[in-house]
Amino acid sequence: MRSLRALGRLALLLPLFLGFYFSWMLGSGILLPFGRARRRWRNWHFQHWTGGILRILRIRVQAFGSIPRPPFLLVTNHLSYVDVLVLASLLPNTVFIAKSEVAKWPVIGHLCRGMGTLFVDRGIRRDVPRMVAAMKARVTEGWGVVLFPEGTSTSGGSVGPFKPSLLEASAASGFPVHYAALNYRTTPPDEAAATAICWWGEMDFSPHLFKLAHLSQGEARVDFASEPVLLADRKLLAGALHRGVLSIFRPTHPPGEAV
Repeated sequence: MRSLRALGRLALLLPLFLGFYFSWMLGSGILLPFGRARRRWRNWHFQHWTGGILRILRIRVQAFGSIPRPPFLLVTNHLSYVDVLVLASLLPNTVFIAKSEVAKWPVIGHLCRGMGTLFVDRGIRRDVPRMVAAMKARVTEGWGVVLFPEGTSTSGGSVGPFKPSLLEASAASGFPVHYAALNYRTTPPDEAAATAICWWGEMDFSPHLFKLAHLSQGEARVDFASEPVLLADRKLLAGALHRGVLSIFRPTHPPGEAV
């Protein structure tokens, strides 16, 4: 029965994806000469598309604290590809930083490119200055930019060290960095969120998505800090942001345990 439910949910994702994608493409083409209207069209589709996916997957989103308004740079811990859906449903006018491999993923990579995702190859040192310049440009243009400075996703038991390289965009330009902490929860008899929602290590995408679609109900919690951080040294900034995220971080819990 649970497998049939999962298949049904995954089947609903296809028309949702195609409908929003073709609507966005059509409107973007018509509005191409009108930059502000085209951005509003993109943002409406991105927020409603991600919100629709979360509803189909039965993941309820709760936000606490001060949600930043664009332009901003936001950092948070990284638990899953679901993080992007959760944050995009809450934050208007926002683009994400992702590793270059995501651009090659079937369907998802194409959509990410269309939504303005900035891809960085951390294995090539000369790619970092290019990404820093791109981040500065997006913030200057009025966008929100979301960065996962751990550089990889985790099971939600702790927060890994923050890599400082891309924080040069803030340190050199003098704009503050907001921070938030993500947490997921499931309820019995569902599998623990650490494996059913968090996607980390050597997990394969397709089996994990099928497992995710099995959930009776999942919960995502985002705690936003009240004040951003501004420091002129990127290493000091990374350390301060890491301590800030840790101060509001809630570890991923077993099913049913209070968050």
